[in-house]
Amino acid sequence: MKRIFYLLILGLWACDEKPKTTIDTWVPYDESAIIAENADHESRLMRYKLIQSRVTVRNDLWKQIGPQISDFTAEDYERLKPLILEQDMMSMQNAISEDKLSYKELTQWYLYRIVLFENDSLNTLNNIISINPKAVEEAIARDENKSDDTHPIYGMPILLKDNINFEGIPTTAGAVALQNNMTNDAHIVSRLENSGAIILGKSSLSEWANFLCDGCPNGYNAIGGQTLNPYGRGEFDTGGSSAGSGSAVAANFSAGAIGTETSGSILSPSSSNSIVGLKPTVGLLSRGGIVPISSTLDTPGPMTRNVMDNAILLSALTGEDTEDEVTVGNSPDKAYWKSLDDSNLTGMRLGVMKGFMQDSLYQVNIKELEKLGAELVEVEAPEVDLSGFLTLLNMDMKADLPHYFENYAGSAVKLKSVQDVIDFNMQDSAKRIPYGHARFLGIVNDSTSAEAFDSLKTRLMSEGRRYFETMMNENDLDAVLSINNWSAGFAAVAHHPALTVPMGYEKSGQPKGITFIAEPYSEEKLLKIAYAFEKETNARKIPADYR
Repeated sequence: MKRIFYLLILGLWACDEKPKTTIDTWVPYDESAIIAENADHESRLMRYKLIQSRVTVRNDLWKQIGPQISDFTAEDYERLKPLILEQDMMSMQNAISEDKLSYKELTQWYLYRIVLFENDSLNTLNNIISINPKAVEEAIARDENKSDDTHPIYGMPILLKDNINFEGIPTTAGAVALQNNMTNDAHIVSRLENSGAIILGKSSLSEWANFLCDGCPNGYNAIGGQTLNPYGRGEFDTGGSSAGSGSAVAANFSAGAIGTETSGSILSPSSSNSIVGLKPTVGLLSRGGIVPISSTLDTPGPMTRNVMDNAILLSALTGEDTEDEVTVGNSPDKAYWKSLDDSNLTGMRLGVMKGFMQDSLYQVNIKELEKLGAELVEVEAPEVDLSGFLTLLNMDMKADLPHYFENYAGSAVKLKSVQDVIDFNMQDSAKRIPYGHARFLGIVNDSTSAEAFDSLKTRLMSEGRRYFETMMNENDLDAVLSINNWSAGFAAVAHHPALTVPMGYEKSGQPKGITFIAEPYSEEKLLKIAYAFEKETNARKIPADYR
């Protein structure tokens, strides 16, 4: 491993009575160079004011991990590396069934790897906020109770975006105001655990899911600091708001992660970090116990290194939640992964968007789809009116955040409204909101009437659906082909699912994804299209500095 370790890491002890592995104390580093380098960046989203959190201490994270890897060594890490690094869940399950690997070792391997890179000032990505202190204990229990009749998510260490409630560690949304928010499990977390998944910890995010400040860097929050992209630290945007989930999965810090999306917050960090991300139909997955922006648009979704794992993770998340009525009748138990092996594109009609044809990677990959038997139809997107989109978010969050505080937040959280958060942040604005809180101010200042709001929601959904249905119905399409999160706003208001898959890299090394979008509740079809595409192109490459 060719890197210089300044602050690192793991000391070995010869005496059996002492831990085999300990973690060196983290010492804050001088971040002024990367901040200066980015001061005049062409994208304002890359102009950092700070990297390291001013609120939390990295060594508190090591206290969560240290006892769990005390009997795991550097030799163990290297020995198990071929069985875990970049491997899909089915391959890891096979290794476990052949007694080459255990769930305990798998969990410890990821924890060790997190320390290996995150305790190194030259490689830290700031993508982990907290770790489940019982992760290894739970993995041992999975080893003791494994059987042949389990979901393939069983025993797989999964990260949750830190706006998703998990009992045992705080759910912060990256905000100081929620630093002590100890909650019960979100509905989707209960579903994951019922299938045997191990919650490894919480990944970082854009604070309040990217609805706090205007034009601030993706992946920044006061609790975790600035998340960085493993394909280019400080060079490439992480995307947001599920930045930590994208960065951590790309760097092989977990078997998979859960993100959330209002408009682009899974698609953007997935494509930016060269992983697979699914924004499901609103209603397929519960939002209960997730810090919200918009009950109209919000949805969680799986983020993984490959399509098969995405299907496995999605299958473990589904299930009706009577407290989230949009899921009732819309969230059946379904083994999405079982239908992927017979995927093929023969006869599939895919819409190629004229407006994206100038992109060279898009051109290369649509030719690959044609080789696989897809019928490509060049389409032109209609002009639609999405004005008022920001008002939709303002008015939803004005109502939905208080609903979360009342029904899902921990007892230590005394906040009741968006204004309460604003007042709290203003008590120490330099530390709590270094990029300001323009979005929150916009929420409290929005005076849209209830009648106008209802009319706006109806119009936006109608316009979003017209955007896709004009192309799809007129050309009898199975899906439309987009890039990254470029069509995310339209898919959001239309409630259309969207699945992004790595399609290659720019000359600079920046990742890019091809994004498949189809009609509501067509996740299985999208996964099959993406699986056939991925199997042929296999475009994802592990970040060079995180091998």
